[in-house]
Amino acid sequence: MSEAVVSPVSGESAQVEPLPLTGERTVPGIAEENYWFRRHEIVYARLLDRCTGATVLEAGSGEGYGANMIAAVATEVIGLDYDSSAVEHVRAAYPRVRMIQGNLAELPLDDASVDVVVNFQVIEHLWDQGQFLRECLRVLRPGGELLISTPNRITFSPGRDTPLNPFHTRELNAAELSELLVAAGFRVEVMAGVHHGAALVALDEQWGGSFIDAQIERALAGEPWPAELTAAVAGVRTDDFDLRPALPARGADVAPAWDPEIDASLDLVAIAVKP
Repeated sequence: MSEAVVSPVSGESAQVEPLPLTGERTVPGIAEENYWFRRHEIVYARLLDRCTGATVLEAGSGEGYGANMIAAVATEVIGLDYDSSAVEHVRAAYPRVRMIQGNLAELPLDDASVDVVVNFQVIEHLWDQGQFLRECLRVLRPGGELLISTPNRITFSPGRDTPLNPFHTRELNAAELSELLVAAGFRVEVMAGVHHGAALVALDEQWGGSFIDAQIERALAGEPWPAELTAAVAGVRTDDFDLRPALPARGADVAPAWDPEIDASLDLVAIAVKP
C-alpha cells in the first residue's frame, strides 16, 4: 500500500512507497518517530536562510524531506545518497531535488561547484570522517559553507567509548567535531547545540526524568506503545526544540574551543567556512 508523501514546505504530494523505518534514518509521517523527525527538522528550519539563492549539495539526503525544504529557497539542490532505494524514493517524492547516487568519501561533483554543503545527522555513520570533510572542502567554492549536525556523544552515548546506535561508527563531542573541521581546512564560524525547550522539559519531568528514555524503553520492549506516550510523541513540534549558539571558551589556548554549556546539548550543529 502506498501513501502520500507531503512536502513540509510546498504541500506538494506524490503517491510513493514510504521508506522503511530501519533505525538508520528518520522519516516523516510516523507518530512514534515524530520526536526524532522534529529534532532533525529544527536544524533545517533554523539554517534554511543559509541556502537562499545558493547551489546546495545535501550529502547524505536520506528520505529527502530536508532537501525538499531547501529546494524552496535555493537556486538548485543536489541530493546525494549511497542507498539506491533512498535515491529512487527522493526522485519520486521530491522532483525538485536533483538526486544522484554516490559515495560520500568520493563526492561525484567538480571542484568548487557548490555554494553550500548540508550534512545533517550523517557524519556519525561514516568510517572516514576526515576524508568526507576534505571532499566537502573540495566541492565548495571559496567562501562556501558546510552546515553540519551530529549527535553529541556526551549526551547521546554517555560514558561509552562505542556508540549506542549500531548504525554509528564514531560519535563526536564539540571539541572533536571542531578539530575534524579545522584539520580538513575549514574555519568554524558557529558551533551550536540543540536543546529541549520548555514543552519538552515538561515532558522529561512527566516521563520519569527523560522523555527520550521513555520512548527507547517502549521501542525495545517490542510491545504497543501506551496511548498517552504515543500522543505525547506525536504532538512534538519543531519549535519545541531550541538551537543555542555556543560561546567561545574564555582563556582557551587552542582554537576553536567552546563554553562547557555546549556539552549539555542533544545534537551539535556547526557552520564551517571554506577560506
